[in-house]
Amino acid sequence: MNNINWAEDLGVAVTVSDTDGKIIYLNRKSAAVFSKYGGGELEGRNLKDCHKPDSWEKITDIMAKEKPNCYTIEKEGVKKLIYQTPWYDNGKLAGVVELSVEIPFEMDHFIRK
Repeated sequence: MNNINWAEDLGVAVTVSDTDGKIIYLNRKSAAVFSKYGGGELEGRNLKDCHKPDSWEKITDIMAKEKPNCYTIEKEGVKKLIYQTPWYDNGKLAGVVELSVEIPFEMDHFIRK
Protein backbone atom coordinates (compact mmCIF):
# COMPACT_ATOMS: atom_id res chain seq x y z
CA MET A 1 0.00 0.00 0.00
CA ASN A 2 2.98 2.34 0.41
CA ASN A 3 3.03 2.84 -3.36
CA ILE A 4 -0.65 3.82 -3.50
CA ASN A 5 -1.19 7.55 -3.19
CA TRP A 6 -4.82 7.08 -2.12
CA ALA A 7 -5.30 10.63 -0.82
CA GLU A 8 -4.18 12.45 -3.96
CA ASP A 9 -7.36 12.04 -5.98
CA LEU A 10 -9.74 11.61 -3.05
CA GLY A 11 -12.79 13.90 -3.26
CA VAL A 12 -11.92 15.13 0.22
CA ALA A 13 -9.45 17.90 1.07
CA VAL A 14 -6.57 16.40 3.07
CA THR A 15 -4.06 18.71 4.77
CA VAL A 16 -1.26 17.37 6.97
CA SER A 17 1.00 19.33 9.31
CA ASP A 18 3.88 18.39 11.57
CA THR A 19 3.99 19.09 15.32
CA ASP A 20 5.34 22.59 14.70
CA GLY A 21 2.35 23.37 12.49
CA LYS A 22 4.32 23.28 9.23
CA ILE A 23 2.18 22.05 6.34
CA ILE A 24 3.87 18.95 4.98
CA TYR A 25 1.17 17.70 2.58
CA LEU A 26 -1.89 18.91 0.72
CA ASN A 27 -3.71 16.66 -1.72
CA ARG A 28 -5.11 18.05 -4.98
CA LYS A 29 -8.50 18.85 -3.45
CA SER A 30 -6.91 20.71 -0.55
CA ALA A 31 -4.66 22.68 -2.91
CA ALA A 32 -7.74 23.62 -4.96
CA VAL A 33 -9.74 24.63 -1.87
CA PHE A 34 -6.90 26.87 -0.71
CA SER A 35 -5.89 28.07 -4.20
CA LYS A 36 -6.57 31.74 -3.43
CA TYR A 37 -4.09 31.47 -0.54
CA GLY A 38 -1.39 29.78 -2.59
CA GLY A 39 -2.70 26.22 -3.09
CA GLY A 40 0.17 23.73 -3.27
CA GLU A 41 2.61 26.54 -2.49
CA LEU A 42 1.28 26.46 1.09
CA GLU A 43 3.36 23.33 1.66
CA GLY A 44 6.21 24.36 3.94
CA ARG A 45 4.28 27.28 5.44
CA ASN A 46 3.05 27.26 9.01
CA LEU A 47 -0.60 26.87 9.96
CA LYS A 48 -0.08 29.60 12.53
CA ASP A 49 0.42 32.07 9.66
CA CYS A 50 -2.84 30.94 8.02
CA HIS A 51 -5.15 30.94 11.04
CA LYS A 52 -6.54 33.39 13.56
CA PRO A 53 -5.12 33.03 17.10
CA ASP A 54 -8.16 31.13 18.43
CA SER A 55 -7.94 28.64 15.54
CA TRP A 56 -4.21 28.17 16.12
CA GLU A 57 -4.95 27.57 19.80
CA LYS A 58 -7.42 24.82 18.82
CA ILE A 59 -4.77 23.19 16.60
CA THR A 60 -2.21 23.19 19.41
CA ASP A 61 -4.90 21.86 21.77
CA ILE A 62 -5.56 18.94 19.40
CA MET A 63 -1.88 18.00 19.66
CA ALA A 64 -1.55 18.67 23.40
CA LYS A 65 -4.60 16.57 24.31
CA GLU A 66 -4.18 14.18 21.38
CA LYS A 67 -7.93 14.39 20.77
CA PRO A 68 -9.75 15.11 17.50
CA ASN A 69 -11.86 18.18 16.78
CA CYS A 70 -14.95 17.85 14.59
CA TYR A 71 -17.48 20.43 13.38
CA THR A 72 -19.48 21.54 10.35
CA ILE A 73 -19.26 24.82 8.46
CA GLU A 74 -21.11 26.50 5.63
CA LYS A 75 -19.20 28.70 3.21
CA GLU A 76 -20.32 30.01 -0.18
CA GLY A 77 -23.36 27.71 -0.19
CA VAL A 78 -21.35 24.55 0.56
CA LYS A 79 -21.67 22.64 3.82
CA LYS A 80 -18.60 20.77 5.05
CA LEU A 81 -17.64 18.43 7.82
CA ILE A 82 -14.22 19.37 9.20
CA TYR A 83 -12.38 16.59 11.03
CA GLN A 84 -9.02 17.47 12.57
CA THR A 85 -7.11 14.73 14.31
CA PRO A 86 -3.62 13.97 15.57
CA TRP A 87 -1.57 11.62 13.43
CA TYR A 88 1.28 9.40 14.52
CA ASP A 89 4.53 8.09 13.09
CA ASN A 90 5.59 4.82 14.74
CA GLY A 91 3.41 5.59 17.75
CA LYS A 92 4.79 9.11 18.27
CA LEU A 93 2.68 12.24 17.75
CA ALA A 94 3.66 13.65 14.35
CA GLY A 95 1.14 16.47 13.81
CA VAL A 96 -2.44 17.10 12.71
CA VAL A 97 -4.46 15.88 9.73
CA GLU A 98 -7.47 17.88 8.58
CA LEU A 99 -10.13 16.28 6.41
CA SER A 100 -12.64 18.66 4.83
CA VAL A 101 -15.61 16.74 3.42
CA GLU A 102 -18.42 18.37 1.44
CA ILE A 103 -21.74 17.08 2.78
CA PRO A 104 -25.38 17.66 1.85
CA PHE A 105 -27.44 20.06 3.96
CA GLU A 106 -29.92 17.26 4.64
CA MET A 107 -28.50 13.83 5.41
CA ASP A 108 -29.85 10.49 6.48
CA HIS A 109 -28.84 9.48 9.97
CA PHE A 110 -28.91 5.84 11.01
CA ILE A 111 -28.63 4.26 14.45
CA ARG A 112 -26.98 0.87 14.11
CA LYS A 113 -27.25 -1.91 16.64
